[in-house]
Amino acid sequence: MFLHQHPYPPFIPANATKLIVGTIPPPRFSTGNLYQEDVDFCYGSKHGLLWPILNEIFDLGLVYENTNEAIHQRKSFLTGLGIGICDMVESCSRNKIDASDLGMLEVTLRDLTDILNENKSVNTLLLMGGNSKNGPEYFLRSHLRSKGITMTKISLERPRIHEFTMDNRTISVISLISPSSAANRSIGSDPLYKAQKALRKNYSTLDYRIQQYQNFFY
Repeated sequence: MFLHQHPYPPFIPANATKLIVGTIPPPRFSTGNLYQEDVDFCYGSKHGLLWPILNEIFDLGLVYENTNEAIHQRKSFLTGLGIGICDMVESCSRNKIDASDLGMLEVTLRDLTDILNENKSVNTLLLMGGNSKNGPEYFLRSHLRSKGITMTKISLERPRIHEFTMDNRTISVISLISPSSAANRSIGSDPLYKAQKALRKNYSTLDYRIQQYQNFFY
């Protein structure tokens, strides 16, 4: 049994109004066995698409390498826009050492409501995936239920939007399509994607994500 510990504490600038919320980085980020093209920071996997999406939206000129410069670029961008990162999973166990969300066992969640109470300016959670088992929305719902808090539906169109209230404060929850390539099949079945693909032969799943993300990161 492999104990998969989240390698990074939450990164939340003092001016943060939004939090990126996922689950946990791939196990190699916990063991330190990074690839040369990985970045030793949240969502730094060379296979991940979050930073390429943001790089395209904001023209950041990011480097994709295991260097301090790459980390600094990402932290500076997040601080400048008032965006933090706080994944849901603090630790889990795995029978197989891979990055599968479904493979997570004995999950320990971070206390996101306490973290929100410590960061009063945050009013939006940008979830990196939906409500499938062991996804960020799945864990968020479980955590909120344990605190006696329920989410209210605002829009069920993609991306789904909910909100919840705690301590007389309303938090918006946006369930974006996952930046993982595993979500490509789901994108391929989306009528919006199919319509765009019919109009533009070179339209890709990355283009789909960029269109969705840019509406909520600005």
